[in-house]
Amino acid sequence: MELLFLGILVLLMITALLSGFPVAFSLPGSSIIAIGLAALAGWIFADNPDAYFHEGGPVQWLSAGVTNLRSLYWNVERDTLIAIPLFIFMGIMLQRSKVAEDLLVTMAQLFGPVPGGLGISVVIVGALLAATTGIVGATVIAMGMISLPAMLRNKYSHSLATGTICASGTLGQIIPPSIVLIILADQLSSAADQASSMRKAAYREITGEFSMPSVLDITSASAGDMFMGAFIPGLLLVALYILYILFTAIIRPKMAPPVGYSGAYNRQFLAKVLMSLLPPLALIFVVLGSILLGVATVNQAGAVGAVGAMLMAGYRLHHRDERRYWPAFMAIFAVLALGFIVANFDLNIKSIDTDDDRLGVVLGLIAVTVLLGAVCWSGWRVFKTGTTLHEVMGETAKTTSMVFIILIGAAMLTSAFRAFGGEELVKDMLTGLPGGFWVQFFVVMVVIFILGFFLDFIEIAVVVVPIVAPILLADPSANITAVWLGVMIGLNIQTSFLTPPFGFALFYLRGVADQVVKTLSIYKGVIPFIGLQILALVITGFFPSLVNYLPNRTYLTSDSAPPPMNPRIQPCLEEQVLTLYANQKTDLVTAIDTMAAVDVSYLSTAATDMLQDSLGKARQTFAKVDDIYQTKAALTDFAVGYEPLHTQVRELQLNVRRNKRLIDSAQLQLRRLDDIEFNAQRRADLETRIESLEQFNIRLEAGIPTEWAIQRPIFEKLNKAEKQSRNNYRRNVDEAYEGIRELRLWIVQAADLAQAKADVALLAFSIDELDAKTAMAAIKLQERHLGQFSGVSGVKSKLSKARRALKGSKYNPEKAKGYHAQAMDLLNAEILWRQRAVIELAPALANYDAAIKQSIGLRLQERMSHDLATKVSACMSSHKDLSLQF
Repeated sequence: MELLFLGILVLLMITALLSGFPVAFSLPGSSIIAIGLAALAGWIFADNPDAYFHEGGPVQWLSAGVTNLRSLYWNVERDTLIAIPLFIFMGIMLQRSKVAEDLLVTMAQLFGPVPGGLGISVVIVGALLAATTGIVGATVIAMGMISLPAMLRNKYSHSLATGTICASGTLGQIIPPSIVLIILADQLSSAADQASSMRKAAYREITGEFSMPSVLDITSASAGDMFMGAFIPGLLLVALYILYILFTAIIRPKMAPPVGYSGAYNRQFLAKVLMSLLPPLALIFVVLGSILLGVATVNQAGAVGAVGAMLMAGYRLHHRDERRYWPAFMAIFAVLALGFIVANFDLNIKSIDTDDDRLGVVLGLIAVTVLLGAVCWSGWRVFKTGTTLHEVMGETAKTTSMVFIILIGAAMLTSAFRAFGGEELVKDMLTGLPGGFWVQFFVVMVVIFILGFFLDFIEIAVVVVPIVAPILLADPSANITAVWLGVMIGLNIQTSFLTPPFGFALFYLRGVADQVVKTLSIYKGVIPFIGLQILALVITGFFPSLVNYLPNRTYLTSDSAPPPMNPRIQPCLEEQVLTLYANQKTDLVTAIDTMAAVDVSYLSTAATDMLQDSLGKARQTFAKVDDIYQTKAALTDFAVGYEPLHTQVRELQLNVRRNKRLIDSAQLQLRRLDDIEFNAQRRADLETRIESLEQFNIRLEAGIPTEWAIQRPIFEKLNKAEKQSRNNYRRNVDEAYEGIRELRLWIVQAADLAQAKADVALLAFSIDELDAKTAMAAIKLQERHLGQFSGVSGVKSKLSKARRALKGSKYNPEKAKGYHAQAMDLLNAEILWRQRAVIELAPALANYDAAIKQSIGLRLQERMSHDLATKVSACMSSHKDLSLQF
């Protein structure tokens, strides 16, 4: 019966959407009606409103929808969606400020003489507008009104011209900043959390271990990661469009003839090109560059983009030449001044100590005031220019409200879908497909592609993605990242604006195109570009580094980059370091031998032991590396023959677990049925189904090959040995470098320790002349002071004994003075060898540290070098099969 009401839910939603009923009300309305019908049917036919739900009841699932709604607004950590109104405002403001018109006219004049130049200019302008406005409808309409007549006048093929405009207009869906990517990031962050829970549960069930290593966990996605991940695929799509147009123009010149420019390519033309290109390029750099460089979050970049759009509109809509650019120049000057002030002054108000600090704060306030004045001046200009500001604010509010209401409705629809077991049904259907992850992924992509014929991108993102994404992300055989999945879905969703017969971009262009352009020509024109989108989808699928590299590189090279000891980066970090050992073993051994040859006879026993132990550990590093190679080779060789068996058995066990869930569901339904005659047949059917599934499970478990019991323990032993060899290596190199680092710290503290000697010496006077309580306090103070020095625990121990000798009934000043004298002897010896080591040992330790810090000592550094971070980023950007760990 759950399937019946699941079908009713889907049918209600499809009927409402296809009939033109608002999406914002179709989604929650379908959910509420379906849940209500199931509860009513359960109450009438089974005397239990919960009878026809997969689990729980109507109140629980309606409450779950409301809970999802509240979490959308009240979860303070979920701030991704704040960027939506900011980018919408930026896009609409730039569209109303005629930036598209300036770009199209100028680019057409610049590229016109090239074969297919007008088409290429449309693609380039589409990419620039996508990176600034990101509004498909406005871009297609603007290019259709300006470029299409020019292309038709110059004998361009109707299909090529219209296809180019439609395809270029949809670039705003994948080139950041994109509302699609922000929504996908929001949905995928939740999906990644669910997938992580699923993967941890699977790991716990299979291995019996409650804690799954972080290196096996899901890589989630933020809006910033999505922007960076989509950047290269977006450029790839632009390049494919340009190459197609250029190829078409060369092979069939009549379809895209060159167009001469009647003017001269002189300084005036160059100035015109720069004035059209530089402002949007500057805005792109500020918005996307700040995200890519890790300077700003997506929300901060969106706010900067909104302010930048206001400044551009301020001079673009101001028709009088005098003081036209003053607000923009004021803003540029203020931003540059703020950059200089931040770089040269400490602007932390809580730590103002000097006149320079006060001067920096005052200058910063002046620069901020100038910037605010420039923004307010531009805003006033826009406000006074017709109803521009009113229209922009209204459109922003309407579009943002539409997006958020759809998100809320989708949250309720997802709850209803789960209420009737839809999530389990989809999971069982996908995981039951032969061929593993890639077949599942292909089916999902095909479904999204087909839905793109009928549904808008928001509907697909908020309805389909929460259902299928956790299933795909949880699969360890592909181990895909949420960013890659989001970009792949984004590229696929882009077709929803382009595919006939319901592509919105086609309707936008049809509305502004001349009657001489037939609708069939528009449909024919977009087909090659749909093919190019599919090609870009395939390329991105086969080369995940195109998506994952930029987010990883930005993360690992930013100021907040994780230290090299971070567990998630260890596999790729060690891949680089092990190669380094092979190439630089001779140099490292020489460095160790050179350090061992230094005279250290004057060091304290503790310092000598520490140095010798560290050098011994350093020498053992190469044996530890060999152990890693040997255990890894043994595991790899065994896995070749073991993997097919592992895949076969895990598939059988997956089917067994799936059947057990079906048995549990049937037993739950059976318990809910009352002992009335109406339910007798239903009870018999459920009992038959349970018995059939139990027998099927017996046959499945009997089908597990007998060699599994032999091969699995061998694999576990080899896998454990490989992990143990890596842990031994990590512990060894940490101890090898920690001793060197600690010894250098001891030596650096020599001068400060010598200064502390006088205060410790005065304790003899305190013991002789002061009362016991005061003397004890003085000794305690020096103990605390010596606590900031490393390697003086022996001195502190003697002082502690001296203090205890003055305590209470044990008061013995002579004994205290004896301990104090011993403490002074130890301190003098400590200072003596440290001062000598500053001259004789410190340079050798510095050279040794420099020789090993990027190999043996790498894990204990604060951050990786930029070159190493880029290599590790490239390694982490590929997807690695983890299925043997589950």
